[in-house]
Amino acid sequence: MYKVTIINGNEETVIHSPYFGDRKLTTGSIKQSINVADNFTFSILPNNPGYHLIKPLSTLVTVENIKTGQVEFDGFVYMSNDIMDEAGVFGKSFTAVNELGYLKQSCQRHGEYHDITVRDFLQVIIDNHNADVADDPIDKKFEVGIVEVDSSTGTLYRYLGYENTFETIKDKLLDRLGGELRIRKENGVRYLDYLWSIGEQKTTEIRLAKNLKSVTKEIDPTEVVTRLIPLGERIESDDPDATDASQARLTIESVNAGKDYIVDEVMEQALGTIVYGTQTWDDVTIPSILKTRGEQWLAEQNRIKEQHQITALDLSLIGLDTDSFEVGSWYPVINPVMGIDDKLRVVGKTIDIIEPNNNALTIGDRFKKASEYQRDALKAERKVVELEGIVSSQSQRIGQLLNEINNVNNEVNNVKQIIDSADLEELPEAINSLEQAIQDLNDALDGIPIYDVATPTQDGLMAAADKAKLDLIQVINSIDLDSLKAKLDLITVTQAINLDDLEARVAALEGP
Repeated sequence: MYKVTIINGNEETVIHSPYFGDRKLTTGSIKQSINVADNFTFSILPNNPGYHLIKPLSTLVTVENIKTGQVEFDGFVYMSNDIMDEAGVFGKSFTAVNELGYLKQSCQRHGEYHDITVRDFLQVIIDNHNADVADDPIDKKFEVGIVEVDSSTGTLYRYLGYENTFETIKDKLLDRLGGELRIRKENGVRYLDYLWSIGEQKTTEIRLAKNLKSVTKEIDPTEVVTRLIPLGERIESDDPDATDASQARLTIESVNAGKDYIVDEVMEQALGTIVYGTQTWDDVTIPSILKTRGEQWLAEQNRIKEQHQITALDLSLIGLDTDSFEVGSWYPVINPVMGIDDKLRVVGKTIDIIEPNNNALTIGDRFKKASEYQRDALKAERKVVELEGIVSSQSQRIGQLLNEINNVNNEVNNVKQIIDSADLEELPEAINSLEQAIQDLNDALDGIPIYDVATPTQDGLMAAADKAKLDLIQVINSIDLDSLKAKLDLITVTQAINLDDLEARVAALEGP
């Protein structure tokens, strides 16, 4: 399904393909994520034609999904290892990063920029990068593409130092303004887009009993506080000789009944414990405003973080789903047993090019209020109770059927005793066959679930779709079976022939 190609200058070599037996990697895994360079790790044996051709930093590598025609990885090799396993088999392993890694191979130059737009500032950074890689035999240049992210004022005031380009973008833009990077290629040009969010809203479901193989739900409340101490501006000490590096700050005691903290009662109830924390606003000089800021922070930022590790089958590869799973996009994730029914975002993806069934998704951080956390926990609890009720009902019905079968067995035994005493030769064999049939029925019942009556909207003894079709069937002409039988009897009488009369007629025609 995947083809791996290495490129040295103008020479291309396929080192993995489903069509060539000697061109196979022993392992191969791609890890994709947001605002981090994707990486591709793989290992190779000496009989592969690319074994001696891979050189760190200069060998390019691409991974293409043959089924979809999509390039899943495009980058360069930067690390290699020689390996020998316990059986004495030699090989090599490599790690490659995608083209975002080129931004770590150039450095910025010092500069001070006033009233500059986000796009223009990114253009300065990319121009510095392109100047550094201009003489490189490998094309590492970027063009600034789509820029959606903007500052609150529309302009920036920034310094540039001498850090590498990627760290500069991360520090000066991503960490301060948010947003996400995307590499896009059009007509041979490599663009760097700076978007608020990559990805799209998708309709393909990740659902229990459909394509969801496994899921691990991680709940992280470590950054949550139940009692917040808001801190404002620094308060200068009256002692001119004070050298304490830790200075006092403005608090809310004067406007909060003598308490320097505010309580998130819903969160405290949800967690069942007390956790203190602080937030600082250096520009706040009035206690009432500081209290308001603290209350806003608790309402908007105090969240329980959830993350899901999911293994799901990509059914689009066999035409059963519309969309494949892409990093940055949102998908409906449904697992009623674990209380998951929400549109969640894929923030990480692992592609195993050797065993595609092992592909895994990281469904990204979702931050929940305490009220949502409690509500979802209660929903999950109710869903488990419902499932337990269904299982109990199924068990009772199967138990009733088994009791009835036991009664039938008892009756068969009685009949068998009567027949045995009558000494009838053939009937015991027939009874044995009947006993075997009942035993088979017993065995079959062990594995048959009991369903309710089907409706056009709910599966039951038949699929809902089939029930809807069955309801459309109408009897065009009613049939009176008694009348039909009388007609058949009449035909039989009419067609009945007297053989003696027939013999006399033949004799008269043909002579004695």
